[in-house]
Amino acid sequence: MPDLYTERLFLRLLEQNDAEAIERLINDYGVARTTLNIPYPYPKGSAVPFIQRRTEAAANGDGYSFAVIDRESGTFMGSIGMNIDKNHHRAELGYWLGAQFWNNGYMTEAVRRVVQFGFLELGLNKVSAAAMTGNPASSSVMKKIGMQYEGTFRQHFIKWGQYEDIGYFGILRKDFVKGGAQ
Repeated sequence: MPDLYTERLFLRLLEQNDAEAIERLINDYGVARTTLNIPYPYPKGSAVPFIQRRTEAAANGDGYSFAVIDRESGTFMGSIGMNIDKNHHRAELGYWLGAQFWNNGYMTEAVRRVVQFGFLELGLNKVSAAAMTGNPASSSVMKKIGMQYEGTFRQHFIKWGQYEDIGYFGILRKDFVKGGAQ
């Protein structure tokens, strides 16, 4: 599995030694509030089995979860993952970033590179992602890399006892390549 690079970031598969940084950054109300599957408080010790599951998924080609690392400082900033549907040549992305790194374009850079990896190196036809409609920053990331809005599933998930509307976005390989987003 190759490491991925952008102008400012180094993306590599999650490793067990990332567990402490994950738990420190993800145990944040603001981070958990904007994601579908991250609990708050984040249970101590939960990162280790999560990393193990994602390592197994990568070994089977079922998905990849990358550490988002600042190239200059080596700082772990967050994670981006993709679950692969081999039968239909598509993947769904999920990502989070520590709050102190928000609003600097890091996740847009990481998402663009992981989508490029999916299309050009894995041969995927489509990459999609979902965001709670109350998280416009995540939807903005998707739009910036050329994903198109595909619809909203109303009250599709329950987060902390509240129904959440989920906006879905997607991009096809032909549109990504045509758009010069590589």
